[in-house]
Amino acid sequence: MPNLDAVVVGSGPNGLAAAVALARLGHSVLVIEGSDTIGGGTCSSALTLPGFVHDVCSAVHPMAVASPFFKTLPLSEHGLEWIHPHIPFAHPIENTAAALERSVEATAEALGPDARAYKRLMGPLTERAEDLFSDLVGPLRLPRHPITALRFGLRAIRSGKGLADAWFRTDRARALIAGLAAHAVLPLEQSPGAAITLMLGIAAHAVGWPFPRGGAQKIADALASYFRSLGGQIEVGRFIHSLDELPRSRVVLLDLTPRQVLALGGKQIRGRYRRALARYRYGPGVFKVDWALSGPIPWIAEECRRAGTVHVGGTLEEVAAVERAPWRNEYPDRPFVLLAQPSLFDPTRAPAGKHTAWGYCHVPHGSEVDMTERIEAQIERFAPGFRDLILARHTMNTTAMEAYNPNYVGGDISGGVTDWWQLFTRPVARLDPYSTAIRGVYICSSSTPPGGGVHGMCGYFAARSAARHLGTRGKFAPGSGAIL
Repeated sequence: MPNLDAVVVGSGPNGLAAAVALARLGHSVLVIEGSDTIGGGTCSSALTLPGFVHDVCSAVHPMAVASPFFKTLPLSEHGLEWIHPHIPFAHPIENTAAALERSVEATAEALGPDARAYKRLMGPLTERAEDLFSDLVGPLRLPRHPITALRFGLRAIRSGKGLADAWFRTDRARALIAGLAAHAVLPLEQSPGAAITLMLGIAAHAVGWPFPRGGAQKIADALASYFRSLGGQIEVGRFIHSLDELPRSRVVLLDLTPRQVLALGGKQIRGRYRRALARYRYGPGVFKVDWALSGPIPWIAEECRRAGTVHVGGTLEEVAAVERAPWRNEYPDRPFVLLAQPSLFDPTRAPAGKHTAWGYCHVPHGSEVDMTERIEAQIERFAPGFRDLILARHTMNTTAMEAYNPNYVGGDISGGVTDWWQLFTRPVARLDPYSTAIRGVYICSSSTPPGGGVHGMCGYFAARSAARHLGTRGKFAPGSGAIL
């Protein structure tokens, strides 16, 4: 193989985004993937029974639709189609449920005494959603829309619970905030949980919480198809153990977390940078269950039957209690369950009349405790008869998650803790967080800003840094193929 401009190790959404960004500039790029299948966190498989399509990791993708980079790519021309549920997400509370509708006004109307507060909180931010996504979904830098960013920041500086306490009084409104805050994988009392809470809520109103038709694999397939159309190459089934094993190239981008970067770099990574990578902190893991079902989940609350995602956990106080547990090495009897039910809206996921569901809870880092019974009991609490529908199930503890994808260290699917320090210094405190101590080697995984989620922005910004090394110049604009 002739010398390449760039080699990307890892074909998750960030690795593929980095590869696409460089290929659009006319660079020769090779992606190397250790698995036999591309996609990383965006893979789908028949985990249970023939004909049932399950998402192995991510399932619901608001930030993929909101992504400033993905928006510029012709992914629909390469087979990616988004399906929007009637309701982005619902949150059952005993015999009723709170629901976040696409409309801020419709969501507020159902919150009674908290309606006005909800509109004041979410309305102005949702109206400027595109500006917020372009300014905040990336490394720390001066915003182009400072007033909007300041308005967001004044609300986002709190914890998830602090945001709820400051704005809302009713159980329904506070439950909506609790479910969003739990995505931060932080105790609800810890900041900056409100930042992730607001970003996901704004996305739900502005772009929805959709599924790709046919499964999350379609995201990776569309990125790969477009990449190949630009002349890019992908090699699968080749696990890299050392940077020395890579073909010659001008730059290398690693869709890997600090632990794998240290292993690949070996003695080439020295001194202060090596010590900083070694101090990088990983958070709680997940225990995940996929179900093949004989029918739709029989939720008590009608709102849950119309939602693509259901946050199963009860009141804010209940969610806050159980989300502290993994940080204390504890296992609650009633875990908070993030559940997706794509087959309600995408008939390609299961045989006629049958359904799939996907759910996980947070557990201590590296846990091997089986949470199946507790997860299913929590769902049964709000959907009596759920267990009677189960035809087959597939489970993954933190060990299985890491075996599937080594980036999920200890089952941490977020690429590392997202507290204040690691939100802005991931993976290390550095003016260019994507560059490493090895010249020409860059990190493009979710362990770099802006962190976890399927949005490709970590890959995009890493590619921007690598493009400077390659001598590329230009300004990124939709459809331009340029990036700096």
